[in-house]
Amino acid sequence: MKTNLLGFVLIFFAVFFTHAQQSQDTIVIENVNVVPMTSEIVLYNHRVLISAGKIIKIEPASHPIKNKTTVTIDGTGKYLIPGLSEMHYHYRSDDIQSDFKLLIANGITNVRNMAEFENQDHIAIKRKVSSGELLGPNYFTTGPYLSNDDLQTIDDVVAIVEKHKKRGYDFLKIAASLPQPIYLKLLEECEVNKIPIVGHAQRTLPLEFSLRMKSIEHVEEFLYLSDGTNDTYFKQSESNLQLLAKQLHESGIYIGTTLSVFEFITACLNDEKFTNLQKHDHVKYLAKNQREGFLTEKNDYRKLKNQTFSGFKAPVLFDDYFLWIQKFSKLLSDNHVNLLTGSDTYGMVIVGFSLHREFTLLQRAGMSPYKILLASTVNPSRYLNQYAFEGTITEGKNANMVLLNRNPLDDIENTKSIEMVFLKGKWYDRKVLDKMLEEVQESFK
Repeated sequence: MKTNLLGFVLIFFAVFFTHAQQSQDTIVIENVNVVPMTSEIVLYNHRVLISAGKIIKIEPASHPIKNKTTVTIDGTGKYLIPGLSEMHYHYRSDDIQSDFKLLIANGITNVRNMAEFENQDHIAIKRKVSSGELLGPNYFTTGPYLSNDDLQTIDDVVAIVEKHKKRGYDFLKIAASLPQPIYLKLLEECEVNKIPIVGHAQRTLPLEFSLRMKSIEHVEEFLYLSDGTNDTYFKQSESNLQLLAKQLHESGIYIGTTLSVFEFITACLNDEKFTNLQKHDHVKYLAKNQREGFLTEKNDYRKLKNQTFSGFKAPVLFDDYFLWIQKFSKLLSDNHVNLLTGSDTYGMVIVGFSLHREFTLLQRAGMSPYKILLASTVNPSRYLNQYAFEGTITEGKNANMVLLNRNPLDDIENTKSIEMVFLKGKWYDRKVLDKMLEEVQESFK
């Protein structure tokens, strides 16, 4: 006899007993519109069968069903997409399970943490997620921020890379411009030890040096870079920027978008916008200690609002920067540069919700919904060497997916219309996702 997915008891145990074994039910999603992300298509009125967390069959719903199933989900009028990826996350709340609930409730099934702050242990977090001790998305992490202070000598470089390898970090992140000999040695050691270098660009060196990294984590970085012979790209002509975008495409480098955090910074420099942030409905999903640090005059960016840079008041200059970043993001997309959607969770760049804000900003910049979804599904899975089992809705891949009430290819805002999330053999309907959000709100009071 088939069970009803919406049965409360089944869902309750699926969510709150996170150490439970992966569901062995054969689940069928009937009459759903599949957005597979193999190309810009929709497979209308299809059937998707899931067993042991894997997609075992995709076929037209009109075909006779041959598999024995135990759970049926009515997908009529709904759209199924691959799980989303937040590729620039920071853990600041001191409550990792609440952060994970925010991510899952927003359809995020892959997350990359971009720094290990003091007194944090992201290898332990990753291990607990993998074992099921923590309910969370697929988890990837860098080591600590690395600056010039950490990498002063060649011996420092060797020791740091050795530590990263021993600890098992997925990436090594640099957050400063290094002296050329130090940077070159870091590239060499990481290549030998198969640890990808990611992070901020090398602003004091010509662009070519930064292109040796696996990824540059902010479109913003190109405001400060140059080819070594001309002004920074911020001041260069449209034709030069076209050449730059072509060069970036040919290099194969990945670039994180992070428009959301720059939008937050510009809001901090504007009194009216900053006041409005304090009243935003999503403040309830920001931990109390974070509200005190980011939504008061303690905020470091508030201290810049009356300062002048290069002859321009900070609010004016940063608004110009933000416009340029948006236009350049569109140019990168048009030239098929490998983009990764990440929001850089910081302040009112609220975990989970901020990825959808990132989507909105990219769409406003002129990117199509399909290309935005590529940057949050296919591109991250290739980047993370997970494409064999993640990133698209195809047979044999993991059934980490999001069921939407509206078509995201019509409008990227429709990725917010989440009805259900599938993750690691479990499923979470709207009632359960709302319960997660309520628990976070209570935890962060």
